[in-house]
Amino acid sequence: MTAATKNAPSVVEALGYLTGYNADATARTVTAVTRAAGTAWVEAVARPSTALNMATRGLMWWNAMHDRSAPRWHRANEIVFSTPFAHLRDFTAPEDAEDDVVPTLVLPPQAGHSSNVVDFSPVQSQLDVVAAAGLTRVYALEWRPATTATRGVTITDYLDMIDRSIRRMGGRANLVGDCQGGWLAAIYAALHPDRVHTLTLAGAPIDFHAGESVIAASTRVLTSALGMAPYKALVKAGGGNMPGRAVLTNFIAIQPQSEVSRQLQLLENIDDAGHVERYRVFEDWFKHTQDIPGAFYLWLVEHLFHRNELIHGDLVIDGRRADMGAIRCPLFLLAGSTDHITPPPQLFAAADAVGTPREQITMRTANGGHLGLFMGRDALREDWPPLLEAVYELSVPATAAQRPRGRGAAAAVGDPTGTPRVPAP
Repeated sequence: MTAATKNAPSVVEALGYLTGYNADATARTVTAVTRAAGTAWVEAVARPSTALNMATRGLMWWNAMHDRSAPRWHRANEIVFSTPFAHLRDFTAPEDAEDDVVPTLVLPPQAGHSSNVVDFSPVQSQLDVVAAAGLTRVYALEWRPATTATRGVTITDYLDMIDRSIRRMGGRANLVGDCQGGWLAAIYAALHPDRVHTLTLAGAPIDFHAGESVIAASTRVLTSALGMAPYKALVKAGGGNMPGRAVLTNFIAIQPQSEVSRQLQLLENIDDAGHVERYRVFEDWFKHTQDIPGAFYLWLVEHLFHRNELIHGDLVIDGRRADMGAIRCPLFLLAGSTDHITPPPQLFAAADAVGTPREQITMRTANGGHLGLFMGRDALREDWPPLLEAVYELSVPATAAQRPRGRGAAAAVGDPTGTPRVPAP
């Protein structure tokens, strides 16, 4: 048990943290609006515009904000196994199908958004970086939107999906888990350590009560006062599923300044085609939501967010205890320095809980927040390549070449120099 777990904040402390956080978020939002207003005034003086020009720019801004498309996969792939709640996609290039390398399975986040975040764009794709690092036999699970038919899907079903996928891939794999996909990967590795060659976790909560987190604090306050009732009410309102729109609303409420800054920055740069395109790609993914199976959602809130059973060693699934100490494979941990969803202590607690020798544990902190860990150009160019290349070294025969063919992992990511960044939560 980690020190953070032993000293989990009380309800009073959680309320104090939420009060301070909300006050800070409000101040940041006001600052963003004030800055944008100042910029608009300076531009108006420096570049006088006619009423028609201003109206045209306003219309372009409005259209860009509301013209949404469904996100899509960019790297060529095929569905090789499917269930009503998930697809297994094979992203291996045909010429790499026979490569003598341990296959890699990526588990994307599952928080009311599409799994396409791991293949965000042709120039910002986590899957491209995996393959370019030499891990050419690459697969990813795609979490499908919940329906009435899949509202009863459980944690057992998800773990079985992972197991059946790894068996199809040869019986052993490098497992990469992002955010919710990370704690799911950790639970699977604890239950099936013989099937996991290496485990890489990014922005994944393992000790749900460590660090300072709005989600952890609000869960503690709600469950202490009302138990699971608020969460059950949300699922009931969603017809047995957790509505993706509700999850999105919560994300925006946690960091309203990011939403405000993103829209105001779009107005400032509406004549910059590169910025508008980057905005469009992000909004297409972020605002396209999907529901989460209700039974699965209520399980994770109760057993992980509320009771924190994974790090305590109390998590039991189908009569088996998910013991983190059973994980003995090489472990790679990537946190975001300003991650407000999963603060670094929540992830790095895994290092003390697993049975992996300390010299086989790598911990790295990227500059940036939560979503940037999975699709941000900085993390994809600077932080993922050394981790994945280390995984590659462990995944090929000793006699194999020690560097992957072709371009390096960092070069697989585009570098749109000079294009304003799109603020992301």
